[in-house]
Amino acid sequence: MPVKTIIEPFRIKSVEPIRWTTRAQREQLLKAAHYNLFLLHADDVLIDLLTDSGTGAMSTHQWAAVMEGDESYAGSRSFDRFRSSVQDIVGYTHVIPTHQGRAAERILFGVACKKGDVVPNNTHFDTTRANVEFVGAEAVDLLIPEGRQPSLSYPFKGNMDVAALEALIARVGRERVPLVMLTVTNNSGGGQPVSMENVRAVSAVCKRHNIPLYFDACRFAENAWFIKLREPGYEGKTPKEIAQEMFRYGDGCTMSAKKDGMANIGGFLCTNNDILAQQEKDLLILTEGYPTYGGLAGRDLEAIAIGIQEALQEDYLRYRIASTAYLGNHISAGGVPIVQPPGGHAIYIDARAFLPHIPSEQFPGVALAAELYLEGGIRSVEIGTLMFAGAAQMDLVRLAMPRRVYTQSHVDYLVEVILEVYRKRESIKGMRLTYEAPFLRHFTAHLEPH
Repeated sequence: MPVKTIIEPFRIKSVEPIRWTTRAQREQLLKAAHYNLFLLHADDVLIDLLTDSGTGAMSTHQWAAVMEGDESYAGSRSFDRFRSSVQDIVGYTHVIPTHQGRAAERILFGVACKKGDVVPNNTHFDTTRANVEFVGAEAVDLLIPEGRQPSLSYPFKGNMDVAALEALIARVGRERVPLVMLTVTNNSGGGQPVSMENVRAVSAVCKRHNIPLYFDACRFAENAWFIKLREPGYEGKTPKEIAQEMFRYGDGCTMSAKKDGMANIGGFLCTNNDILAQQEKDLLILTEGYPTYGGLAGRDLEAIAIGIQEALQEDYLRYRIASTAYLGNHISAGGVPIVQPPGGHAIYIDARAFLPHIPSEQFPGVALAAELYLEGGIRSVEIGTLMFAGAAQMDLVRLAMPRRVYTQSHVDYLVEVILEVYRKRESIKGMRLTYEAPFLRHFTAHLEPH
């Protein structure tokens, strides 16, 4: 009988100690951080699921490549290897390095958009929405109805509503839509994948109206794996072949290489448009650096060149998706309401269903995240009313799993802590804001128990 247990497809070569704290200590630490987990010191966190962005462990091949870094200001060998590796997957003509994904977003929207424009997406993430709105454009989410129902199990809940896209273009006029974006996987929508069928349909609408289609490609490899598992006709294709096909339906992408680039820093912006690329490089020089390093060291370019290919390896993706699902399935079996089915990079707890006695204006996601820290030293992040204010369609708590970092026993500990918090959920109180910034308020907000 074949072995069914999926194990970590790596051996651990170096370890980093983590520190235990008592509940009494965590109560003081949380109060000092104004009940905002972003403001905690990392040393005071036992298991850090705040984000999967830049928090992964690099492979021996990546560390070896770091030593090959060419730190020349212009025309480095490291850029050549970086560009070649990226183009092998995305196929776009121009590859512009940036220090991370939000820099790619800022440059893209700064060049392509103007005040009064409308940018459709399946669901904008926080920095994407902020960069669209910063130039005076409107960020519009067009998620399918199934994606707004956390408990519903549907294979591709990240899909864009194609009919809604057509209606939006008809309503505002093609001239006000400079581009359409698809976020793969759909982070704010629960880490849910987008099907190739949906990609094709959105691409067809864009081509009919002569509107460029861009991918927010942070987790493109995980999206490719879900397509392989769930979409008929793709079970025999490799994740790389699936990703290459997906990118062919678009005109460019933004990428945080801190996710499926498997690196600790970095990103890029791609396009097939020569004129737009030159404008983007001009802006890049102003704020990021020369176009062959874009704010990155040569060693970072080398790490991304290796990592973006490693993210497509089937043994890694099989382990990655299975370990995330293990957490989701176990807490769901204990009654915890989560976004179903489990996402690729994270489990999303439905805070509104978990804490039905706390109204959205009292930030149930923040309250739940705070309690998870108090109970077990776990740091998570709210994706809901604090992060998106009036644009929030759900109140979720995201447990983002860093790549190649935690083991099975860590996940079993998470299950135990979450179920204990669920057992005493009725005692949890809501939160009120005491300070907020005008943009991306969740990063620096101060709160207190209601």
